Amino acid sequence: MSLTYCEAAPGHPTHAPYHDGEYGFPSGDDRVLFERFVLEINQAGLSWLTILKKRDAFRVAFDGFDVDRVAAYTDDDRARLMADAGIIRNRLKIDAVIENARRIVALRADHGSFDAWLRAHHPLSKAEWIKLFKRSFRFTGGEIVGEFLMSLGYLPGAHHAGCPVWTRVAALDPPWMAAVRQGFAGYDAQSLSNSLPSP
Repeated sequence: MSLTYCEAAPGHPTHAPYHDGEYGFPSGDDRVLFERFVLEINQAGLSWLTILKKRDAFRVAFDGFDVDRVAAYTDDDRARLMADAGIIRNRLKIDAVIENARRIVALRADHGSFDAWLRAHHPLSKAEWIKLFKRSFRFTGGEIVGEFLMSLGYLPGAHHAGCPVWTRVAALDPPWMAAVRQGFAGYDAQSLSNSLPSP
C-alpha cells in the first residue's frame, strides 16, 4: 500500500515545504494560480518531485508566471523555452501554457481575474470541473485538473483530517469546505470522508 502525501511528505527536503505551506491552501493571487496550472500541466507523465525541483527554473523561464507576459510570447520565446534544459522541453506542454495564458487574459475580460472565474463556477464536482476546463483550456486531463483544484482548495483531498497541516488549511476555509458547510453534496465520497474529521 502506497503512502499518502501527508504521510510521505513530512521531513522530505523538497516535498515537505510544499505540503506544509502550499498544498490545499487557497489563494486568490492569479500568479499563484497560473504557476500551479503551469506546474500541473508539466507534471503530466512525470513525478511531482521532478517538477518541484525544476520550479525555480520554470519561474525564470515563464517570467515569474506573469499571465500577460506569457500570453504575449512569440515563436522566439517558444524556441527559447524548447532550448531551456532547466524546464520540461515538451512542445505540447509549452504551447499549452502559452495558449492557456491567452485564454486567461480573455476570460479576465468578463470576470476580472482567473481567481474570479474559478469562484464564479464554484462549487462543481470533479467531473464537472474537468468538463469546464476541457472546454476552456488546453492540455487539461482529469489528473491535471483534479490536482490543480485540490492543491488550491477547490476540491477536497489534499490533506487527510489527521494531518497536522489540516487545521491550518481549515482555518482558511478553503472553497470546498465552505461549499460542504453550505450543503453542496457533489464531491467524491472517499475524498470527502478522508478530508473531514470524524463526527
